Parts: sequence; structure tokens; C-alpha cells
Amino acid sequence: MTKWKKLSHTIYQCKYHIVWCPKYRYRILKGAVAEFVEQTLRMLCEWRSIEILEMNVKEDHIHVILSIPPRLSISEVMGMLKGKTAIKLFKSFPTLKKKPYWETIFGVGDIV
Repeated sequence: MTKWKKLSHTIYQCKYHIVWCPKYRYRILKGAVAEFVEQTLRMLCEWRSIEILEMNVKEDHIHVILSIPPRLSISEVMGMLKGKTAIKLFKSFPTLKKKPYWETIFGVGDIV
């Protein structure tokens, strides 16, 4: 791995440390779900020519250090990674959709 990356008209070194959590920071990223998320992120990054320097999937959050080409904005990359991963995750693990997120935090009928 070289320090600088090259495109046709640019030389760059764009590295970003990104952390994100599931909704309500639920601890759902365990076992098969964690492996699936990691494989999906690797596949999506390879598809968009994004280099994963480090990745760590914890139970309630994900740490990723990415080298993103300057032709892609960070918000575009994160929207693609989070959106496509969530769609694939809910198709592969439909029980994650059925968890009553709101009721487990505030209880039924509580006023916030």
C-alpha cells in the first residue's frame, strides 16, 4: 500500500474514521449479523473502489477507516453504505424489522 493514491488528474490521500450505530444503539450486531454486515461493507467498498484500511464491528456500533477517492463525497459514500447494508440486512434477517424499538425504550403509552 502506497501513501499516495493516483487518479487521472489527481494525487490524493483521503482517509476518514467513521463510526455509526444501529437505531437506539441496540446490540444487534452479533454473530451472523455482524459477519453479514462486515461482508456486505467489504463488497460495497470494493464495488465503489473504496479501500477499507480498518474495520471493527462491535455489538452496538461499527468503526471503519476508509480511503475514499476525491470524486466521491463522504455523505454520498455513507448514504450508500448505510442504505444498501440496511436493505440487505432486513431482507436476510426479517426478524430485525419486527422488533418493537419504540415500546422497549419508553413503554406503551408513555408520554415523552
